[in-house]
Amino acid sequence: MSLRRFVRPPGGSQPSPDSVAPVKREPKSERCELCGTVLGGRHGHLIDMDKRSIACACRACYLLFTHEGAAGGRYRAVPERICRDPERPLAAADWNELQIPVTMAFFFYNSALGRVVAGYPSPGGVTECELDLEAWDRLAASYPLLAGLAPDTEAIFVHKDEIFLIPIDMCYSLVGELRLYWQGFDGGAEARAALETFLAGLRQRAIVLVPQRES
Repeated sequence: MSLRRFVRPPGGSQPSPDSVAPVKREPKSERCELCGTVLGGRHGHLIDMDKRSIACACRACYLLFTHEGAAGGRYRAVPERICRDPERPLAAADWNELQIPVTMAFFFYNSALGRVVAGYPSPGGVTECELDLEAWDRLAASYPLLAGLAPDTEAIFVHKDEIFLIPIDMCYSLVGELRLYWQGFDGGAEARAALETFLAGLRQRAIVLVPQRES
């Protein structure tokens, strides 16, 4: 929280109201949550495994945790890759097998729970739902993108028949943005436009994931 500082002029006299310049509030700078360095517009994120939360990090601190087990595993760097497999769109029957009540959701492996969990946007933020793990395992065997998921730090984002592997922080960023625009039962026109912008960005940035083949 910033503090406004007031300085008396020499001699203790008070300036007249007309001579006082308006105080300009500087925007609060976002800082690395590990070392306190002021961050630029785009920066990395870490998963705090103890608090189960996302922490902002400068590039130097981010790189410290890109190796498995760094610093005892307290933090994990969120990967920056975005992948898709355009040759394997999600079949409607497979989506129905997961019994998700909406057309968009994200899935990630929660190592604290030891299982994959599912969530989707709502007016109140992320809504978690029960996931049929046997159905998920069947889909992971059929869709290589699902099997490439890194625990805690990446998510499978599904919208209708499109599947993306994305950094998990992008999921929560999208949920927060949609919550700002949300109106009515289905989110409204502004929320739908924000979602389309998000999807367009994924399609533009995504690389094709080449599944590893057994030798």
